[in-house]
Amino acid sequence: MQKVYSQIIQIAGDVITVEADDIGYKELAEVTTDKGSSLAQVIRLDSGKVSLQVLAGSRGVSTNDKVRFLKHPIQVSCSENLLGRIFTGGGDPRDNGPSLTDNMINIGGPSVNPSKRIVPKNMIRTGLPMIDIFNSLVESQKLPIFSIAGEPYNELLARIAMQAEVDMIILGGMGLKYDDYLFFRDTLEQHGSLSKSILFVHTASDPTVECLLVPDMCLAVAEQFALEGKRVLVLLTDMTNFADALKEIAITMEQIPSNRGYPGDLYSQLASRYEKAVDFEGAGSITLLAVTTMPGDDVTHPVPDNTGYITEGQFYLRGGRIEPFGSLSRLKQQVNDTTRADHRTIMDRMIQLFADYRETLEKRSMGFQMSDWDGKLLRYGKRFEEELMDLAVNIPLEQALDLGWSILADCFEPAETGIKDSLVKEFWPKEATAS
Repeated sequence: MQKVYSQIIQIAGDVITVEADDIGYKELAEVTTDKGSSLAQVIRLDSGKVSLQVLAGSRGVSTNDKVRFLKHPIQVSCSENLLGRIFTGGGDPRDNGPSLTDNMINIGGPSVNPSKRIVPKNMIRTGLPMIDIFNSLVESQKLPIFSIAGEPYNELLARIAMQAEVDMIILGGMGLKYDDYLFFRDTLEQHGSLSKSILFVHTASDPTVECLLVPDMCLAVAEQFALEGKRVLVLLTDMTNFADALKEIAITMEQIPSNRGYPGDLYSQLASRYEKAVDFEGAGSITLLAVTTMPGDDVTHPVPDNTGYITEGQFYLRGGRIEPFGSLSRLKQQVNDTTRADHRTIMDRMIQLFADYRETLEKRSMGFQMSDWDGKLLRYGKRFEEELMDLAVNIPLEQALDLGWSILADCFEPAETGIKDSLVKEFWPKEATAS
C-alpha cells in the first residue's frame, strides 16, 4: 500500500514541497486536487523535504492536496505504434490519437558505457552539399546547429528529416511557436516522412516543466529502437529554450545562479543529453542534431559556449545558409576517404578558393583594381553560393561532387585549381578539357 501525503508545505511556481521519507531522485508522484490529478517529478531531496515539479503546472494545487509517490521515474511507451504519432513533452497524444501504455520504459537513464560503443565510421547522407561534401554527418555523431532567431533552422531540420538516409526520425520541439509545430507536422506528412517519424512537441503555451522532458523522451525512445537495430536520427529544437527552462526552475528553487543566471550544472545537464549519441556494436545507432540559438549572435553565451565543449563540431547557420567558415564536423575524416577518391580534394580545394573569393570581395569593396584572377574568383564564388550553399539544393553526394568539378572547370584552368593531375585526368569534365 503506497503512503499518501496530505500536507504540501510549500508551493513556488510549478514546484511543490512535501515532507516524505524513502523517496528516490526523479521519482514520479501523483498530485490529487479537487479538479483531478496530475503528475509530478522529484527534483530535489533535502533532509526529508522533497521538492517536485508538477508537470501540468501548479495552478489549482493547494497545500491540503494529496501526494502519492509511484516508486518509478517518468516512463514513455516504446513500440512500433509510436511511428507517425505526435506527443506532448509529457508523452500524452497531441494528434488526437489513442494513448499508448504498452512496453513502458524509463526516461533519463545513464549514457551508454563507452566500452559498448564503436568508432563512428558510416556517413549519413542528407542531400545537402554543404553537409555531405564539406562537413559530412557521421552516424552516432552529436552536432549542434548554431543560429540566431529568424534564421530558417526549423526548415533545415525538416529538410534533413525528409532526406536523411536513416531508418527513423525522432523530432523534439521545445518552446515551439504553434505555427512551427504545424509546419513540422504538415511538411513531414506532405512528403511522406511522418510515417517513419515520432514527434515530441512542447509549445510555448505548454507548461515549462514539459520542456525539460522533451530531450529525455526522445532519447529514451531512440535508445530502445537503436538497440533493436534501427539507425535513429534525433533532431532537437531549440536547446536554448531547454536551458532557459532549466534557469526558470533553478530560480524557483532559489538555487545560486551561475553565468547569466543559468544553473551551475548547465554543462552537465547538456552533456547528459548529448552523450546519448552512440553506435552500438551489432545493433543500431543514435545520431543527434540540435539547434542552439545564440542570443545576440553571441557564441560566448553560456548555452553555445558549454555546448561547444561537449559536441563534435557545429554547423553555423547564417543568412539562410550553412556558413563554410566556422562550421566543422570533427568526424568527417572517418568517412571522407571511403566515399569517392576525389571527395577530400574537392572539399579542401573548393573551400580554399571560396576563402580567396571572400578576400576578393573585400578588395573590391575597398576600391582595389580587379585582376583577371580576381574576376575568376568572383565568378566562382557566385556559383558556389547559388549552386552549393543554397539550402534549396537537394542532390546526392556523387552528383554534388560532379557539380563541384563543373564549377571549377567553368571558372578555372586545371593548373589553377592546384589539384593533382591524376584526379584532374579522372574527374575533370571532358567537355571542359576539349574546349
